[in-house]
Formats: sequence, C-alpha cells, structure tokens
Amino acid sequence: MKNRQSSDDEVYEIKETVLKSPIIFAGFVGAGLVGPLSVGYVIDKLQMEEIGYLRSRHLPPSTVFMQGRLRHPFRFYANNDGTICAIICEITLQMEGLYDIISTILDWAEEKGSHEIVILDGVAGATHDDKAFCAAEDDLCRVMENNNIEMIPQGFITGVAGGILNECLVRRIQGVTLLVRASDKKPDPLAAATLVDAVNRAYQMSIDTTELRKKKKRLGADFKELSEKYTEHKKIDSNMYM
Repeated sequence: MKNRQSSDDEVYEIKETVLKSPIIFAGFVGAGLVGPLSVGYVIDKLQMEEIGYLRSRHLPPSTVFMQGRLRHPFRFYANNDGTICAIICEITLQMEGLYDIISTILDWAEEKGSHEIVILDGVAGATHDDKAFCAAEDDLCRVMENNNIEMIPQGFITGVAGGILNECLVRRIQGVTLLVRASDKKPDPLAAATLVDAVNRAYQMSIDTTELRKKKKRLGADFKELSEKYTEHKKIDSNMYM
C-alpha cells in the first residue's frame, strides 16, 4: 500500500496497480446527482476495482452506506488494463480546504501519468433534454463537437469541478467537463445515462445505458438522503451556470 500525500490530504492506495497513463473520469455531488450516478455506472459496467480513497481532514466526518454496505465516500478505481481510472465522491464538500483536495487529486493524477481528466456533471435547475454539452480547451472542444457534444459558449463552474478544471489550465493535464441539464430536486438517472452515452461517443466506448435508464424508482430511494443534502448545500456545490 502506498500513500500520495499533500498537506493534510492523501490518496491512500489499498491495491497495488500498474496504471498506464490513464484517462480519469470523475463525478461529484451536483444537480441530479448525475456525477456519482454516471461515474458509478461506468465503474460497474467496466468492472473496475477500488484502488484507493482520499483521506482529508477537510472531508465531513461521515461515511456512506448503500443497502447496508459501508464504503468510503471518496474513492478511486481502475480497470484491469490500467488505462481508465474513476474518481467518485458521494458526499457534499465544503469550500474550506477544497484547494488542498483538488491539488491532491491532480498531484496523484500526474504521478500516474494521466494526461486527461473528464468531469461528469449536471446543470442545476434545468429540465433534461437528452443533450450533452462540454467545456474544455479549444482542441478538446473540437473533438467533442465532432462527436455531437455541443460546446457551451459561456458559463461559470464552481466547487470541486470548477477548481479541478481551473488547476488543469496551469498543469500538464487537460481538463474537460461533460454536462447535461438535470433536476436539482431529485436523482436524475436519465440525465446520467445521457452523460454515459456522450462518454461512449467521445472515448470510443460501448457501455449499454439501458439498465441505468430503468433505475429511476430504485435510485430515488437509495439516494434520497444524499439528494436532500445536495439540495441543502447546492449553493456551495459544483454547479454550472449558463
């Protein structure tokens, strides 16, 4: 086991894994919970293994359990080939200490040779319309537009997603966010499925989203408390404003 440490934060690795300049998909609590829903679905369908988790005094003193099973709320995964990683966080994050958390994530990503991090997120307070949008540097925007993912002409991204994208501008790693309009009142699996479909087009993957589109009722129960916490804290969470 190895630790990647930065200040009072560290990525604690629970599994020795050889990573090969992986692309990293990341999902954080936001509108419709589409970040955790879509990234969690990718993790499941690609049969990725948990390789570590983030430890930080800046994380709320809480844990996550689904159907009775405890798990760390801020986890790192990798596929068997070491070419794809995923970061999923299932708790709301406060602004205090966010820069340290962001630096720790990107230090770890660069250490593993990653050249691209893709944040999957939702636009709060809008009705889902089955469209995916992107924000990135010019070359990545062109790639996304070639895959029927529209560029957002202007907007404002806050929270951990915005912080990661901003930090990527001064590092040797590209940052891109794929966005969908999503409910800010309840989990939105249809919006999450649209994000996964966009990932399929942009990164030549073939993840079937049928199961995700059918999960509406069960997800509503499983993520009820998390959704309520997001609603309470949405002004300080990751949001996209257009």
